[in-house]
Amino acid sequence: MMIHTAAIDEAVEQLITTFAKTAAKRDKQGGTAYEERQLLRQSGLLYLFQDGDIPWQTVLRITRQLATVDSSLAHLFGYHYLCIATIELYGTQAHYERAITQGTQHQHFYGNAFNPLDTHVTATKQADGQWLLQGTKYFCSGASDADCLLVSAQKKDGSGLLMAVIPANRAGVHIHNDWDSFGQRQTDSGAVTFNDVSILPHECLALHTEEQHYFSTCRTHIAQTILLHVLLGTAEGAFQEAKSYTKTSARPWVTAHVNDATEDPYILQHYGTFFAKLQAADALLERAVQTLVTTLHKKHHVTEEDRGICSVAIATAKVQVVETTLHITSTMFQVMGARATNAQYNFDRFWRNVRTHTLHDPIDYKLRDLGQYALNDRYPTISSYS
Repeated sequence: MMIHTAAIDEAVEQLITTFAKTAAKRDKQGGTAYEERQLLRQSGLLYLFQDGDIPWQTVLRITRQLATVDSSLAHLFGYHYLCIATIELYGTQAHYERAITQGTQHQHFYGNAFNPLDTHVTATKQADGQWLLQGTKYFCSGASDADCLLVSAQKKDGSGLLMAVIPANRAGVHIHNDWDSFGQRQTDSGAVTFNDVSILPHECLALHTEEQHYFSTCRTHIAQTILLHVLLGTAEGAFQEAKSYTKTSARPWVTAHVNDATEDPYILQHYGTFFAKLQAADALLERAVQTLVTTLHKKHHVTEEDRGICSVAIATAKVQVVETTLHITSTMFQVMGARATNAQYNFDRFWRNVRTHTLHDPIDYKLRDLGQYALNDRYPTISSYS
């Protein structure tokens, strides 16, 4: 489905306005945002394609915009596209076209039970060619209320990884709804248990050929870039909330000798720092997006060097984005004052959300990879960046 830019902007604005009204309350409640996910289905934004390709600049922009008011739903939106992209990266053209056709027709929302590093789920091949999945997968973002699940499992015969797309309501699939982190509270990132779940042969994605190898490993670059847009959007949302509060409710410190918080010299200094950090993060992230799009456009012709250049660009952006988001979402209280900690505002959700995300992939290892590149001219390896 392709809708015009004006219609996309209008749909996004409507979602932002609606989500913002309940975001703080829903953060406290946790659980699944059923009504909001339905609005995403109805928005026409889940299946934006250009000649069969995902328009990543548009999808990432929307992800970042949604994150300014609700980083959980932004995460789910971005990961929906990550799941569809994975089908192209690891599957056949028929797999990909079927996903787009059926998804567009029914507005399927994709959920994730995929993480290949989680080896708790195994697959056993049956005589009729089907596979049976057994075990529990963790951190399954978007699984609750999903129509389709992207799944992975370790083949018990030792032949590697099974990847597949199945209906979320397949017999034997049990979605636990047990996600209870202090941040990203409505990403439905809990556990999914598979009790002898049948995987049909045509649902299995073909693992990459040698020609597809570097293209398929770009999945991690897509995932990283999506989450960076969630993080930066969250920081921008926190900045706007802090700015509004400072202008309307904050008080200058008594020894500032000014009448308005907007003239307090240290508050101004903090806002100057916020602004500079956001500008730097935005610039580096834009460069990373351009590099990612250029790399993905090459599809099966992606080389090791292409992948390496993309890895460095994204790792560089990640360091700046993570440091910026953690700084702004924690320091925002210094420009608002003690009364801003009142539970009615729930301003701490911005920090809790970015802190939760940034722990899943520590920037210490990105800095190590960048050090290897800067000092020894070595691109990040596939294993160190996955």
